[in-house]
Amino acid sequence: MTEILERIERQLSTSMPPFEWELRRPLIEKILRLKKEKNVVVLAHNYQVPEIFYGIADVTGDSLALARESVHRQDADAILFCGVHFMAETAKLFNPNKPVLIADMQAGCSLAESITGADVRALKAKHPGAPVVTYVNSSAEVKAESDICCTSGNALAVVESLNADKVIFLPDGFLATYVARQTDVEIISWEGTCVVHEEFTVEQVAAYRAQYPVLKVLA
Repeated sequence: MTEILERIERQLSTSMPPFEWELRRPLIEKILRLKKEKNVVVLAHNYQVPEIFYGIADVTGDSLALARESVHRQDADAILFCGVHFMAETAKLFNPNKPVLIADMQAGCSLAESITGADVRALKAKHPGAPVVTYVNSSAEVKAESDICCTSGNALAVVESLNADKVIFLPDGFLATYVARQTDVEIISWEGTCVVHEEFTVEQVAAYRAQYPVLKVLA
């Protein structure tokens, strides 16, 4: 345990002052012991704070990567997910016979919460015959009403693979707009958004480009 804690301390040294490490160390140590005692694997999303990401997580990554990785942890008796609610739901879909716990039941996602299963059913009634493509950042209830799920990376390929003239695309309005610009398929979108993504503006990016002429922008 001492060796593990020393490694964690080194990893946290650039993001956490020594006094804060001393405050958090007892809790991290307790969690590590309980994790081993109860044979729990901890999956932590990339957005987690350093003490979770480096301190207690067994696996880190984006939501889909974590769900996929959970399938390969069959030796664990339970999964503890440090992320938002839909991520833990997705892990449960991949592991129907294993307990999946979430660190905070109130950890929500504005995008996933922007639409319900009833909303999807209403859209299907309004556009009969149109297949429903749903971004994986969505609730299990919404996924259950969908024909197929996609990631941001394969959204266009998934839409075009359906050979449909019209597709309902949920719930991310920004991703739907991107796909619509790349295809001749008519996209029926839902204007769900991530509150964090909405904080970024064209003006902000332009200001950074002006300040740093060699800047490379990743989006």
